[in-house]
Amino acid sequence: MHARIPHHAAPLMAVCLACAALLAAPASAVPIAVQDPDGKPVPTVMVSRQPVNMAAVDTSDNGYPASGQQQQAYVELARFTDARGQVDIPPAEFPWKIRLRKPGYKDRTLLAKELGSTAVVMAPEHDPAALAEQQPANAWSSTIDFANATLKKEFMLQCNFCHQQGGPQLRRERSADEWRAAIQRMMRYGSRLSSQEQKEIPALLEAHWKKIHANPSLVPAGTPWGASLAKATIRELPIGDSMSQMHDLLLHSNGMVYVGDNLQDRVYEVDPATGRYTVYKIPPRPGDKLGGLLAGRLRDFPKHETYQGIHSLAESPKDGHIFITPSYQRRLIEFDPKTKAFIYHDMDGGFYPHTVRFDAKNRVWFTLALSNQVGMYDRAADKFTFYDLPFRSLMERITVKLTPFIFKLLGWGIPIANYVNVDHVSTGVPLPYGIDITPDGKAWIARLHTDEIASVDPDTGKVTMVKTPFSAPRRLRSDREGNLWITAFNESQIVRYTPSTGAFMRLDLPVVPKGSDTPYALNVDRVRNQVWVNGTNSDSVYRYDIATQTWSMFPMQRHVTFTRDVEISPAGKVYVTSASFPSWQIEDGQPTLIEITPQ
Repeated sequence: MHARIPHHAAPLMAVCLACAALLAAPASAVPIAVQDPDGKPVPTVMVSRQPVNMAAVDTSDNGYPASGQQQQAYVELARFTDARGQVDIPPAEFPWKIRLRKPGYKDRTLLAKELGSTAVVMAPEHDPAALAEQQPANAWSSTIDFANATLKKEFMLQCNFCHQQGGPQLRRERSADEWRAAIQRMMRYGSRLSSQEQKEIPALLEAHWKKIHANPSLVPAGTPWGASLAKATIRELPIGDSMSQMHDLLLHSNGMVYVGDNLQDRVYEVDPATGRYTVYKIPPRPGDKLGGLLAGRLRDFPKHETYQGIHSLAESPKDGHIFITPSYQRRLIEFDPKTKAFIYHDMDGGFYPHTVRFDAKNRVWFTLALSNQVGMYDRAADKFTFYDLPFRSLMERITVKLTPFIFKLLGWGIPIANYVNVDHVSTGVPLPYGIDITPDGKAWIARLHTDEIASVDPDTGKVTMVKTPFSAPRRLRSDREGNLWITAFNESQIVRYTPSTGAFMRLDLPVVPKGSDTPYALNVDRVRNQVWVNGTNSDSVYRYDIATQTWSMFPMQRHVTFTRDVEISPAGKVYVTSASFPSWQIEDGQPTLIEITPQ
């Protein structure tokens, strides 16, 4: 059954002066030199060009732009000083300022008019508490010691799902009772922290953070910023607000970046070159309830318009249409970038459509996280096919089959997740997660809670399970040779799997302290033979060069930059979104689309 809802875009706003200026010839770059108080150059300083005031955008639709109305955001930009402490910053067409940031030094902010021919002086920071505050979340979370490495990994897996551990909101002092209440709320949101940890961790966290705040010098330094950053440019575009969750994104062949707001059922169509964007609100179907099939999940969240729960996006290789997984419904949503129409494809099986990809035959493949399945939608035949993954036990089979009843209880406000016993391996929630298609046409899946990957042969329907020698395979991508690159979320690693030999190669992220990051997803630049990885807990993005076996790290401008997916342009630009849930934990409460140009 399909329903087409045409989207009648309102007339575009008049082109503003800022838009016209963007098309004008660029002015000369502003040279900036940075020194310490002794007159020595300070290299690898992040010099951020920021607007004095945020761009005025429409907020007429419950705080968001009216659907179909073009907006103009101000593009922020960051570059890094070279070995001489120097960098050029392009001027903006709006009132701007610069912020200078480098761990070990005090932040400095100056208006553009205050910049002159003399060097900007950055003073070293000596206060232990201030030095600790400069460090990313992974440095703080590395100090957590439960005297049990396995329990620490489980904690990072289940409690780093949606936001950082060790970030400002998650490292503040709380009583054991406050931690217990927070954990109960996270269990309702979907965490599967074991019952044992639910009992033990609150007191451990209370004691730990009290100790750290009394002794901030115990927080180690994060990953050093490398000299090669002087070649990089990072641009950011503010979209949404502190109540948004900019989950996954898609770089379309039309040059636009499409971002799904998971909490507000809106798709952002962004021109990354100019900062212009248009929001399209996905209308609910008749009978859809707020919160969809998981209506009780966000009952106490301050503000959301979630009927669909936009999760992942993929582009058709045939007609450029975008398919979206709405995790709170049993359907796929198709979006035509030309007509702006949404088309609904209802399905009679599966729960929680998750990550989505296309194969070369224009078939849509997606994981069904809560029904332990993989789905395939054949557009030509207008037919869904579901592939069941094996269960670990009879009890797990029963639990998954009871999913519709569990959803009803949640909708009635019964927090059943707080009442059931949860073991250390999340029995009952195998959680098929990431998916990608290899050049031979097979669909490969990462099953997060069972430490397995799986393949589906579309010709025979055969499902093959492969046990991984690491825990928490989250998302995966294929390279040009058909190898799979997989994030090992709570292992702080990425892993290459070669299907032809069955061999796994594990690679530690170059994070400091070692093992302290949680890579959420990755993508492969098949042209340059590089792997780009989310540094979810470290406010960074990593690049691994396959040929030279070398790593690079790119720090982000905002603390609490929790990213979830990676897109790569033909020119080698990389796109991520700051997707913390909730977004108010981000340094200034502002989610952004981020573009990294390595050099």
